[in-house]
Amino acid sequence: MSYSIAQAAERSGLSVDTLRYYERIGLLDPPARDSGGRRSYSDDDLGWLVFLTKLRLTGMPIRMMREYAQLRHRGAASYGRRKAILTDQRTSVRERIAELQACLDVLDYKIEHYDQIEQQMTAAELIHEEASA
Repeated sequence: MSYSIAQAAERSGLSVDTLRYYERIGLLDPPARDSGGRRSYSDDDLGWLVFLTKLRLTGMPIRMMREYAQLRHRGAASYGRRKAILTDQRTSVRERIAELQACLDVLDYKIEHYDQIEQQMTAAELIHEEASA
């Protein structure tokens, strides 16, 4: 199956400009061209774009993504380095998750605190209403 740049952008969730940028900086191999010279993306291209998007969502810097993209062309000889890049990124993601969990814990604590205050205020209002009735 082949996809135009607009279809590839829609399917990948990336903009047309981002696809062109990724191609220009070497993250994405230049796609095949159709008879009219227009880019024609394959399912493999889209799979790679999904992977790149996941790497970007993890906060991986573009320079590391570029290194990874270049290494994949070297085949089996680069497995070790590619694995190391992904392992380092996994560590960073886990650290970020721990930071976010600590933030979530603080938010949960504060929300519980305000729930308790609201409950106390409601109880006090009920007592006040009963006393004035």
